Amino acid sequence: MTPVEFVAITKSDQETIELGYKLGRCLAQGDVVALVGELGSGKTWLTKGIARGVGVAPDTVITSPTFALVNEYQGKTTLFHMDVYRLSSLAEFLSAGIEDYLYGEGIAVLEWADRWPEVLPEQTIRVELFILDDRSRRISLSGDHARAAVIIQAVKKSWLV
Repeated sequence: MTPVEFVAITKSDQETIELGYKLGRCLAQGDVVALVGELGSGKTWLTKGIARGVGVAPDTVITSPTFALVNEYQGKTTLFHMDVYRLSSLAEFLSAGIEDYLYGEGIAVLEWADRWPEVLPEQTIRVELFILDDRSRRISLSGDHARAAVIIQAVKKSWLV
C-alpha cells in the first residue's frame, strides 16, 4: 500500500490537544500510535487529547509515564500510554513487557517509538512532532497500512473542517 501522510501545524498546546482528540476519536481497540519527537515537542500534550478522544474522563490527569513506563486510562477501551525513553536496549524493552501492550487489547500510545521500530505492528500510525517555535508544532501522521490510512484520512477531514 502507498504510504498516507497528513501534516498539521498547531500553534498552542491546546491545538495539539485538539489534534490528539480528533485522532483519539478515530481509534479503536488494537490500534497503535507511535510518537516520535524530541523532548518538549508535545508528545504528552497530544496524548492528553488522544485520551479525551477515546473517552477518558476529563478530570483524569494524563502524565508522561517516563518512570512508570506504562500508564493505563479507562475510556471506551483501555488506553495504554507508554514511554520507553529510559530503556537502553531492545532486550530491556522486551523484558519490560512493552511489546505485549502493542499486540494486546486496548489502544497503545508509545512515546520514543523510533528507538525500536522493528517491534511495532504493521498497522501502526506514526506521529512525528517537530518544534517550530516556543508554541508551534509541525505534526505529521503517517502509515502504510489500510487501517492507518482510514484513521489518518478521518483525522485530516475533521482537522480541515
